[in-house]
Amino acid sequence: MAPAPAPSILSDLYLYPVKSLGGLRVPEAELTTRGLRHDRRWLVVDQRGHFLTQRVLPQMALLHLEYAHNGFIIRHIQRPELRPLLVPFMAEHKGTQFVTIWDDMVFAFRGLPEHDEWLTEALGQPVRLVHMPDAALREADGGHAPGLVSFADAYPYLLIGQASLDDLNQRLGADAVPMNRFRPNLVVSGAAPYAEDSWLHFQLGEADFHGIRPCARCVLTTTDQQTAQRGPEPLRTLARYRTAGNKVMFGMNVVGPAGGRLRLGDALTVHSYHPLT
Repeated sequence: MAPAPAPSILSDLYLYPVKSLGGLRVPEAELTTRGLRHDRRWLVVDQRGHFLTQRVLPQMALLHLEYAHNGFIIRHIQRPELRPLLVPFMAEHKGTQFVTIWDDMVFAFRGLPEHDEWLTEALGQPVRLVHMPDAALREADGGHAPGLVSFADAYPYLLIGQASLDDLNQRLGADAVPMNRFRPNLVVSGAAPYAEDSWLHFQLGEADFHGIRPCARCVLTTTDQQTAQRGPEPLRTLARYRTAGNKVMFGMNVVGPAGGRLRLGDALTVHSYHPLT
């Protein structure tokens, strides 16, 4: 008899405390109404309160994160003279402002002056750091998907199959890229390449999720997260076989439960699929 296929499991779990800065790989995470606890609850904004990302400031890729007690440390990986910045997971109520992210205006708490000063020096332009409190209400996908979302673009979770990246990297050859180019929260191993595109209702461990739509990718995926340099890949190759309409798709936007917990190794069970089109 042929051996039974290996089960599909949650093989990587990432959260990004500050939108568009480095991520943290974690062994387990709490699920909340907005996604993983602490995921993208901090945001860098300009002096007008407009959100900033690697799309316009690729040097944000050089700000990497490490865990600290009740918070995280930001380090500039190319400027060791900048002392690391300690930021708590939750902001103190030291001031408020409204910030703009895409089409949403969101109530936020101000970070501390030393946060703003450090990031202004690190990024070379005046910026502020703000935190989304629990009282702020931002609907997923502008209200077109169920639930709330943090400062993520539109959905609480992004899921990518490891086999999908492996397939892409076979096509890229010498230009192979790591998973951090795509900034997923959930990585699943054991499924076929791009299988996640079809998952409508699925379970990881005991938590129920729903795949809403594939994720359209932008220039951020072409930014090397160690150097902040940009090139044509992987968008150029993805465009050859992963284009829908005028958008390049990779990964699945997902909504999930309001509570629970995920752990590495949680089994994947797919309950239903999107209809073929």
